[in-house]
Amino acid sequence: MGKRPSDKPSGPVPPLAYENAPFLHSPSGRLLRIVSEYIEPQARFRQLRVQDTIVFFGSARFISRAQAQQELEEVQKAGGKSPSNKAALQHARDTLTTSAYYEDARRLARMITEWSRSLPPKRRRFVVTSGGGPGIMEAANRGAREAGGVTIGLNIQLPFEQAPNPYITPELNFEFHYFFMRKYWFAYLAKALVIFPGGFGTLDELFEILTLAQTQKLAKRILVVIYGRAFWQRILNFDELRAAGVISPEDMDLFRIVDSPEEGFQVLRSWLTTYHLEPGQQGRAERRPPSPLRGT
Repeated sequence: MGKRPSDKPSGPVPPLAYENAPFLHSPSGRLLRIVSEYIEPQARFRQLRVQDTIVFFGSARFISRAQAQQELEEVQKAGGKSPSNKAALQHARDTLTTSAYYEDARRLARMITEWSRSLPPKRRRFVVTSGGGPGIMEAANRGAREAGGVTIGLNIQLPFEQAPNPYITPELNFEFHYFFMRKYWFAYLAKALVIFPGGFGTLDELFEILTLAQTQKLAKRILVVIYGRAFWQRILNFDELRAAGVISPEDMDLFRIVDSPEEGFQVLRSWLTTYHLEPGQQGRAERRPPSPLRGT
C-alpha cells in the first residue's frame, strides 16, 4: 500500500519573500525598504486623521532652562581656577543663554497646538512636527504635548545625537533609514516651517524648502518663519543676496523673521488662516487628507 502524500518526507520550508530578512536588508531589497518608508507613514497619518503639519527645525544641542541652570550650578560647585574649569564654566553660561531658544520653541509649539485644537475636529490640522530628537526638536514636541495635542517625530538613525525624545505621540513616532524619505514627509504635509538657530542640518532644511517654494515644486503655499533675528543676521545676509541679484525681491516674501513666540504665533495664525482656512482660499480644496500621489 503506497504512502499518502502527507506521509512524504519534506524539507525545510523557505521563508516568504516579504519575511526574508536577509533579502529585505540586502541591496536587492532596497526598493522595498524605500517604498515602506513611503507607505507606512502614510497609513499612520491617515489612521490618525493628520491633514497637515507645522515643522520645527533647530539645533539638537540646546537644552531646557532648568537643565542648563542645574549644569551651571554643578560647575560652580566644583570650583577651581584651572583653564579646564574656566572653559566648563563659560560653556555652562553659554548653554544657559541658548536655553532661551529651547523655551521659546516650547512656548510657540504650545501656542500653535492650543489654537489648532480649537479648530473644527474633523481633521487634525497644523500638527507640530519635529525631527524627533533632542534640542529644539524636543522642545517643539514637548510644547505640543503640554497643550494636550498629538505631535509627530520623524526620527532617523544616526551615529550620534538622534534618539527619540519622550514627548512624541507614540503612534506618530517614526524611525527612518533614508534621509530623502524623511525629507519627503517633512515637506509634503507641511503648511509652515519654523526655523530656530541651528547648524548644518537646520541650514540644509531651510534652503531646501526655500528652493522648493521658490521653484514652485510644492503643491501648496508654504511659509518659512525664521526665529531669532540677531542670530540669523550674523549667519545669513538675504539683503546682500537680493542686492547681488542672485535672488529676486519676491523671494524675500517666502519667509518672515520673528523674535518672540508671540510674534511667531501671530504671523503663523494670520498666514494659515488666510491661505489654508478661510473660504475661497486654498484651505477649501484641502478638506480631505492629502494623498502622497497628489502633487508629486
